Amino acid sequence: MKRQLEVELLQRYRRDRRELLRFILSAGIIEKIVTQPGTVSLDDVDFDKLSVDYVVECAKKGGTLDLSEAVKKYYDELNNPLMIDSELGRSYLLVSNPESSGPPPRRSPPPVLVSSSTRLTKNHPKSYPLYSTPSQQSSVEEEIDDFEGGEEDDESMSEYVPRRQLNDANELHLELPPFKSGLSNDDLRETAYEVLLASIGDAFGLVMANKENKKEKKSKFMRKLTGSKNGKHKPQPQQTSEFVGLLNTIRVQMEISESIDMQTREGLLSAAAGTVSKRMDTLLIPLELLCSISAAEFSDRRFYLRWQKRQLKILEEGLINHPAFGLKATESMATEFRALLLKIEEAEGLPSQVGSAQRAEALRVLRRITIQAGGRPAKVDISGEVCHWADGYHLNIQLYEKLLCSVFDTLEEGRLLEEVNEILELLKLTWRILGITQTMHDACYTWVLFRQFVMTGESSLLQHAILQMKKISSHGQRSAQECTYMQSLCCSVENDDAHREQTFVESLLSPIKKWCDKRLRDFHLMSSKESSNFEGILTAAMLSGRLIADECDHHEVSRMTSAAEMALAAKQIEDYIISSTDAAYERALATSNAKYGTVHEHPLRTLAEAVKNIAQRISTVFSPVLSRWNPQSSAISASLLHSLYGRELKPFLDGVSHLSEDVKAVFPAADILEQYLIELVYSVNEEDEVNGCYMQGMAPYQVEAISAPLLTRWVNIQLGRIVEWVERAIQQERWDPLSAQLRHGASVVEVFRIVEETTEQFFNFNLPMRFSQLKVLANGFDNTFQLYCKNVINQLVDKGDLLPPTPILTRHKKDSAVNAFTKKKVSDTRERDEGRVSEITDLSTSKLCVRLNSLNYMLKQLDLLEDNIKDRWVQARPRRRSIDDDIRCSSDKLMDGFSSMFDETRKVVDAATRKICDFTGVKIIFWDMREKFIDNLYRGSVSQARIESVIQVLDSVLGQLCDVIASPLRDQVVIGLLQASLDGYVRVLLDGGPSRVFSQDDRRLLAEDLQILKDFFMAGGDGLPKNVVENAFAPVEQIVKLYGLKTEVIIESLMHESEHNSIGDDPKRYGSRSSRDADTLLRVLCHRSDKEASKFLKKQYRLPKSAAYDDTPGKESSPMSPFTGASMTDLLKRSASIRWGTDGQRSFRMLKQRLQEATIEFRQGGW
Repeated sequence: MKRQLEVELLQRYRRDRRELLRFILSAGIIEKIVTQPGTVSLDDVDFDKLSVDYVVECAKKGGTLDLSEAVKKYYDELNNPLMIDSELGRSYLLVSNPESSGPPPRRSPPPVLVSSSTRLTKNHPKSYPLYSTPSQQSSVEEEIDDFEGGEEDDESMSEYVPRRQLNDANELHLELPPFKSGLSNDDLRETAYEVLLASIGDAFGLVMANKENKKEKKSKFMRKLTGSKNGKHKPQPQQTSEFVGLLNTIRVQMEISESIDMQTREGLLSAAAGTVSKRMDTLLIPLELLCSISAAEFSDRRFYLRWQKRQLKILEEGLINHPAFGLKATESMATEFRALLLKIEEAEGLPSQVGSAQRAEALRVLRRITIQAGGRPAKVDISGEVCHWADGYHLNIQLYEKLLCSVFDTLEEGRLLEEVNEILELLKLTWRILGITQTMHDACYTWVLFRQFVMTGESSLLQHAILQMKKISSHGQRSAQECTYMQSLCCSVENDDAHREQTFVESLLSPIKKWCDKRLRDFHLMSSKESSNFEGILTAAMLSGRLIADECDHHEVSRMTSAAEMALAAKQIEDYIISSTDAAYERALATSNAKYGTVHEHPLRTLAEAVKNIAQRISTVFSPVLSRWNPQSSAISASLLHSLYGRELKPFLDGVSHLSEDVKAVFPAADILEQYLIELVYSVNEEDEVNGCYMQGMAPYQVEAISAPLLTRWVNIQLGRIVEWVERAIQQERWDPLSAQLRHGASVVEVFRIVEETTEQFFNFNLPMRFSQLKVLANGFDNTFQLYCKNVINQLVDKGDLLPPTPILTRHKKDSAVNAFTKKKVSDTRERDEGRVSEITDLSTSKLCVRLNSLNYMLKQLDLLEDNIKDRWVQARPRRRSIDDDIRCSSDKLMDGFSSMFDETRKVVDAATRKICDFTGVKIIFWDMREKFIDNLYRGSVSQARIESVIQVLDSVLGQLCDVIASPLRDQVVIGLLQASLDGYVRVLLDGGPSRVFSQDDRRLLAEDLQILKDFFMAGGDGLPKNVVENAFAPVEQIVKLYGLKTEVIIESLMHESEHNSIGDDPKRYGSRSSRDADTLLRVLCHRSDKEASKFLKKQYRLPKSAAYDDTPGKESSPMSPFTGASMTDLLKRSASIRWGTDGQRSFRMLKQRLQEATIEFRQGGW
């Protein structure tokens, strides 16, 4: 078929080339023509061997044309092709054979210098390849039509407008018996035009072309060719007949020259004039033309011989070679017919008189035989006339096909002419000769439109073909006469080495059905542009299949219900889907295996991605169309792809034993693919029972079940490594701030870095995971954070080690004095621990603040970590379906688990923060400021040791504290410092030792100092909230008020409280100290410089005099007891807490017993 197409193209090129050269030489454009020896006229010139470029150049110059030189240049051009007319003049063709010349040179070719005198001009006509496509050729008549434009188009005459590059349509051909006589497409096209002229002549009469118009047309062409713009011409007169212009359009579309048109018209008119009461459309056209047109009417004898050969082939093909109704029954007649055809051909080689006589005699006998063979009626005569073309209907159909092709624009093959409807109406005139009915016309026109769509790819032609196909009447819609006639139009074709009978409709629609089936059985090969025609191709396949089935077994089809037809269509669509999906999968499998050697990816992962792309393209591009015939199209393709990929995946799953790199690559891809395919099945209809059938056929990959223990094992290993990293980070931590802006420690950053990396690794696996696995990972993180907080707290010392020893209770007598040499020294009985002192010293205020900042940083990062885990989980499992269950796990039901993921860590961080804040305040007051605050405040007398000196130091310490601590923790740390300051202040008042003595008049000074301390922490509204400060100072203010009361009132209150409320057994109490507490009242009396108070304490409690003791602080008074880990109370409600040593506890039990005895004695007789 390809070779035949090349031959046809070659014939067309040579014909057009000869016509153009003949016109140029005979039009008088060239002044002088020097002929070759032995050449008498132009009929003796071999136009095939003349150089077109040379002839055109001579015509433009108007000089002399040497035919010998033209022949020489023709052979030179064959051996050495001319330079291509490019803008740069550097393009050239190779003379040597590239295949035998070795590899091309690496250097670029040198530039070719072309002078202006030898360089081809832009207006020089271009020559085209010998074996060009039909789209690259233009006939002589088209060239003439181009010259008919106005003179303003002269500049564009030399511009060549190439036609559309047509697609290969060789696989789309009519299933008709081949022509034994070797008829070409040009033969069929020219014969079809002759039939059209005969039909028009019978209906309207043939009109000869206007001589003046033709002459004017030629003169205009000559002016264009010679470049003359000064000549004047007359306007072309209007044609009177309505169909003349339309017929001329058809002639140009069919590439029929005016000379052939004129000869055919004259021949038909001559044949019709010689018959009596005979219609022109009943003539045996080839025979009449042979008798009416002689060789003298042709300027080229060889062209006449080809024309005569074509007419004889048409007679032979229509009357002898038909497979069913020819002359096979009369072998002698067929033999005689072929002998006459041979004589006619031989007559052309005989001398003129002998040849003419032989030809005339052969034509006479041939007329007798052909009239006898062609004049008999067809089996079914639908027109009421004798149909001379009915015997060879396959020939008639191909002639009608050539006529229908005239509706396409020769320059834009994908467009229909604007006169398409008028042309189709005119072509109906040929129905009588060709035996065409409306059904046959619809089928032929459908075929022509569809074939043109295949060649051009124009979607509009496909839509026109579908609309025309819908017009084809089924068997039940035809009349009885037409049904009988259509049944007679059968032919035998070879199919798989066997002969099969085909009806007329089947022979035209079967190629369309096969072409569509071939593409639909692998529709994945369609490009994005071709896929836009997918719906039309599918519609054409379904319609053609329905019509073919009606032709083959119309009784069975007519009895089918609409439901049965829909089921049959759905089955056809399912076959398309299965076939195309399987082919696409096989290509993807081969591609993935081929890439394995070049790309470092497992082929199963590459295959999974390719399969998903296939499913996505089916779902988005093809399923919306396929679902019109089969709603389960997506489920069918998804189920098949799931099964095909599962077959390749199963051996890999069976060999998995650990979380290797291949497992990390393949499992996510397989799971993503399975989830996507399941969603496709469910997307058709959630509750469709048919989907259940497809789901049952999809064996689960079990990726989640296999990966679950592997992922859990990995999580446990990672958590163990994280614990080791945390302990190492704590050991290396020096609690120095990272920078002025980042005031937390490096260890907490390292902890969260490890945790975040583990989280990223966990989710980047993209493995199917369950919430229980995520919960295990989150619990491990939670334990890690708590371990970090525990290690931070464990680095603190016991708070008791920061407190000085509790002084012994004594009594003061106004103006009492003891010799300094007789005073007893108050000393601490605890042993000094230098290591503990070093630890306390290392716990500087800045390092404690860095610890607090690190805990605050942890709280912030916990929120971010929770949000990150929540988002990644939702992305990983937004809506996970299972083949066994509708929905395996819904993320919405697990949101509550995320909100409480690190609640335990938050509680531990809050407790640790409170403990460090309390520890920081105690350390600053009782350790760093012990000498200034605890030891020297109010020592000797109140007026000599006021609180201003303490405030100065405290202000400096507070400034340093606020510079280091993070803003969210600032108030909390200052509150701890406030509480520790009040505890230290209460200790000075109640446990100040023998050196602190207060009189009733000191109450005012004490109140002033307390107010100074309060104002310090409120800082004029810039410090702590007023209500917080007021609540913290309220208990202390009540204690200060006790120092303004009279001794008798205090003693009375002490006796009352002792009678109703016993003193607790443990002096190490927590909580606010009340001013009405017996213990508080007793200590106020112990520090009062009053004779009555001293007498009362001496008589009732036997307390020694304060003058007998010296409590001046020394180096040995540093506390050495270990930290017991007691909990802190609420900072906002906590009052001064007095800590008792071992001696203090023993003294307190003795004091309790004496106080109870004194109360009984006081009630009985007074003191």
